[in-house]
Amino acid sequence: MVAPALVYLAIATSAGLSRGWAIPISTDIAFTLGTLAFLGRRVPISLKVFVTALAIVDDIFAVIVIAVFYTSGLNYLGLILGLVCIFVALLANHLGIRNPAVYAFIGFFAWFCVLSSGVHATIAGVLMAFTIPARTFLDKSKFLDQSQALLDKLHHADANSFEEHSILHTLEQKIGMVESPLHRIEHSLQPWIGFLVMPLFALANAGVSVTNFGGEAIKHPVSFGVVAGLAIGKPLGIWVFSFLAVKSRLAPALPQVSWRQVLGAASLCGIGFTMSIFVAGLAFDSGSVLEIAKIAILAASLLSAILGCLILSTGARPVEEMQGSQSSVNQRPA
Repeated sequence: MVAPALVYLAIATSAGLSRGWAIPISTDIAFTLGTLAFLGRRVPISLKVFVTALAIVDDIFAVIVIAVFYTSGLNYLGLILGLVCIFVALLANHLGIRNPAVYAFIGFFAWFCVLSSGVHATIAGVLMAFTIPARTFLDKSKFLDQSQALLDKLHHADANSFEEHSILHTLEQKIGMVESPLHRIEHSLQPWIGFLVMPLFALANAGVSVTNFGGEAIKHPVSFGVVAGLAIGKPLGIWVFSFLAVKSRLAPALPQVSWRQVLGAASLCGIGFTMSIFVAGLAFDSGSVLEIAKIAILAASLLSAILGCLILSTGARPVEEMQGSQSSVNQRPA
């Protein structure tokens, strides 16, 4: 995240334009992982896991950047009440409360308090996500034993009897206990996010008149800064810091992954569509600079996707083919 910010600041040096330094720091998780899925077997699983983890942490830090650097004026009472709500949610987790509705209720008040404090309300969503239980109350083996006993009773129960309804209700409770509230909430929200929230966000924020600002965008410092930050600074920062981490033994190398493939994945991380547009709206007032920043984000994201796909799809065989070749070599007689 440091590299693209520095690249942007090196290009957009004027005081009014430097506010956009955080535009190229984040990665769009959905588009990046979608592109990796499109490449299929040419991308090792370990590389997909690496990119997923990187993009998630990347977005968390982007939200923190928004809260710290793009907040004007603080209402300390609202901030304290928001933190109290987060503490109540943590306490509910500690006490074993697993009903998602409880966390939704607390989360609404946390969001409202943080919003009224002047800190961007996205920080409330990130903090609330850490409070929702991710552990199951009932492990899989116990669930199988208990549910099998209930299914045996259900087989002998009379249709529409009180016993049948009681057994079905107990089974429903057991299913809720073997699935973590975090996964239940994620599963419930996913269709709403995919088919309503994301399209609405794209329609509301990504719309830009290329004909009006296209010529101006080509030579504007913000445009150069965003494109260079996302398409060059982002992959450079990821690759260099990953290389240094491995060489200094701070982290192990990814299994069955070459440094060329790491560079390709890092290039895909230059796709900064949603969060970048969001930050651009906070950095610049509505006007020509904001429109130019949006055009640059779209251009940089497209360029990063093309470069990443070219690097990952050329000079790399599918993972299964590589493993098959290695197996055949190992099986040759001495």
